[in-house]
Amino acid sequence: MGVRPDEGHVPMPKMTKAAATKRLKELRESIDYHAYRYHVLDDPEIADAEYDALMAELIEIETVFPDLVAPDSPTQRVGAPPSDLFAPVDHRSPMMSLDNCFSLEELQAWGKRVERGIGTAGGFVTELKMDGVAVNLIYEDGAFVKGATRGDGRVGEDITANLRTIQAVPIKLRGKPPGILEVRGEVYMRTDDFEKLNRSLEEHGQKAFANPRNSAAGSLRQKDPKVTAERKLSLVCHGVGYVEGMRFSSHWESLEAIREWGLRTNPENRRVDDLDAVYGFCTQWQDHRHDVPYEIDGVVIKVDPIAQQEELGYTAKAPRWAIAYKFPPEERTTLLENIFVHTGRTGAVTPFAQLDPVFVGGVTITTATLHNEDEVGRKDVRPGDTVIVRRAGDVIPEVVGPVLTKRPKGTKPWKFPKRCPSCKSELVRNEGEAVTRCVNVDCPSQRVEKIFHFAGRGGMDIEGLGYQTVVALIDKGYLQDFGDVYFLTREQLAELDGFGDKSIDNLMNAIDRSRSRDLGNVIAALGIPMVGSTVAHLLAREVRSLEKLEQMSTDDLEAIEGIGPVMAQAIASFFAEPRNREILQKLRDGGVVPVPPPEAKEGPLTGKTFVLTGSLEKFSRSEAQRAIEDRGGKVASSVSKKTDYVVVGDNPGSKYDKALQLGVETLDEAALEKLLA
Repeated sequence: MGVRPDEGHVPMPKMTKAAATKRLKELRESIDYHAYRYHVLDDPEIADAEYDALMAELIEIETVFPDLVAPDSPTQRVGAPPSDLFAPVDHRSPMMSLDNCFSLEELQAWGKRVERGIGTAGGFVTELKMDGVAVNLIYEDGAFVKGATRGDGRVGEDITANLRTIQAVPIKLRGKPPGILEVRGEVYMRTDDFEKLNRSLEEHGQKAFANPRNSAAGSLRQKDPKVTAERKLSLVCHGVGYVEGMRFSSHWESLEAIREWGLRTNPENRRVDDLDAVYGFCTQWQDHRHDVPYEIDGVVIKVDPIAQQEELGYTAKAPRWAIAYKFPPEERTTLLENIFVHTGRTGAVTPFAQLDPVFVGGVTITTATLHNEDEVGRKDVRPGDTVIVRRAGDVIPEVVGPVLTKRPKGTKPWKFPKRCPSCKSELVRNEGEAVTRCVNVDCPSQRVEKIFHFAGRGGMDIEGLGYQTVVALIDKGYLQDFGDVYFLTREQLAELDGFGDKSIDNLMNAIDRSRSRDLGNVIAALGIPMVGSTVAHLLAREVRSLEKLEQMSTDDLEAIEGIGPVMAQAIASFFAEPRNREILQKLRDGGVVPVPPPEAKEGPLTGKTFVLTGSLEKFSRSEAQRAIEDRGGKVASSVSKKTDYVVVGDNPGSKYDKALQLGVETLDEAALEKLLA
C-alpha cells in the first residue's frame, strides 16, 4: 500500500546525502500513495494541507540535492520547455469513434442488431459519457512515456508534457502492469473548476471559455505546460488500446486491471446483465445528468465479453459492439432582449437574438442565431418575448419559438433593417433568395470577417490572430485586407493591449509558419464564394498551383469533375476582380508559397469519380471521401456524365435525381463497402 507520512520535518543543514536519499524514497512513495487514494479511489486519508506539506518537503530536499531528482518524482510534472508545435503520434491501435443513437427506440434497435449478430450477450458495461477530450496514454514498464490526443483516430498530437501536469495521470503505475500499455481516457474539467477558471480569466481581462469541454481542450493544447498545470484538469480512463503480452476476457476486467495499476475509472460505471438494465441505466442518468460535478452528454454502452466484441467486429469508423446514447437536447426559457443583425464576410446579413444569459446544454448562452428574415417571421419572435432556447452538444444555440402566454401586451413584429449595421449601405435581397446582403465590398464588418476567416484553422491556421486582435489591428489601420497580415511588425503588435514579448513572438512565429500552408488550405482561406474546404482541396489536387487557378477560364474550371457552371463562374469572377488580384500579389510579396498536395495515390479505384449524397450510417462524409481517395478514387461535389458512381445514403438530395437522369450508376452503403474492400 505504500508508506504513511511521518511526523516532523528533517532540517536541511544536518541532512547527509544518504539520509536525503532515504527520505526522498519515503516521501515519493507516500505522495504517490495519497495521490492514488485521492484521484483513483476518491477516498483520501489525509487533509490537503498535510499532502501539501509532504510535497513542500520533497521540493526542499530536491532543491538541496538536485542530483537526486528522479524523472518519476511527483515534482517533475512540470518542467518541459514550451513546444513550438505538437508532433504527430501514431496510435498502436486505432482510437475509433462511436456510432450515436438519440432515443431509446434507436438504442433498442442497436440491441436487436447485437442479438442478431451474437445471440444473447454475456453482459454489458454502461459508462457515463464524459464531455471532455479523448487522450491516449502510453506506459512502458509501468512508466508514463507518451500521451497524445485522438487526432484522426490513427495519428494524434503529442501532448506528453501537458499530460504530466495532471495529478490524476500517474507517472509510474502500481503493481505489475504489462511492458507496453495504451490506455484510453478522457481529460475533462469539473464544473466548479471551470467556473473558477472563467472568473479568473475575466478578472484578468481575458476571454472566458464557452463550456467545460472547451476549457479542457484549450488547457490541454497549451504550448507551455506550466499554463496547463495552473488549470485543474481531471482524467477518467475508459478502456485499453494495445496491451503487450496479455489478453483480457472482458471489458470490465480491463477496467478493474487499469484501476489496480493506479489509473482512475469512473465509479458510476456499471456492469449489467441484459438490455433492460442498460435501458434503465440510460433513463436514470438522463433524468439525473446534473447530479455529478462534471458535464455528461450521454451514456456509452459496450458488449462486455471480448470474444463477443471480436465476433461483432467493426464498421469503417466504429465498433459494432458499442454505441453512445446521446441525451436529448436541453431546453430552457429566457428573455429575448433584442434582435440585431450582423454582416458576415460574404455580405450576408444575419439576424440574431440577444438573450438574457441562460445556462443550457453545458454553456451559458447570450446570443442565438435567427438565420434569416423569413425565419424570424415564421417563428414570430419579438423583443421582449420569453423564448424557448435549445442546445445539444456543440450545436449552435437555437431559438425554438416564443412562449405566447408570456408575451407582453403591445409588442410589434420585428422588421429587418434597410441598411447595413456596419457601413450603412442599403441592403439588397434578390428575388428567390432567403439571404439579405450588403453589397459594399469595403464594408468594415466584411473586412473583419474575411481576415478572421483567412486566419482560421480551416485556412491559414494562424494561432493568436483572433477576432478581437483583427479588430484592433484594423482600427489602428494596420490591416486593410488579409494580404497585410504578412507585413505586420513587432512594433505594431506591441501597440495592442495584452501583447507582450512572448505573445508577439508566438504570433510572428505562427504567421511565419503559415507562409508554407497546403495549397488546399490557402484556397479555402481566400473566401471564394461557394468554395468550402472540400472544393478547395479538390481544386488543389487538380491545379497544383495558385497561379494556374488564377488563369483558368470558366470553361477550364467546368472541365474539372465536381465543378459545375455556377461554381465555375463564381471562382472565375473572384480571380477576375482587380482588388482580389492585388491581395494575391501581396501574399506572394509577403512570402506565401503554397505547398501542392502529394501526387494522387494509385489504387483499385484509380480513374473512378464518386459523388456522395445523403447520410451514411457507418461513415461520416469526410471518412467516406478519405476511404475512396486512399484507394485512388476521386470525390466530386456535383454529378455529371463523367461521374462513375453516386453513393446514396438516407435522405438523398437532388444529386440522386441527377444520377438517375444521367444514367449514372448508384451505390448504397453496402455496395460502397464491398467496393472499398
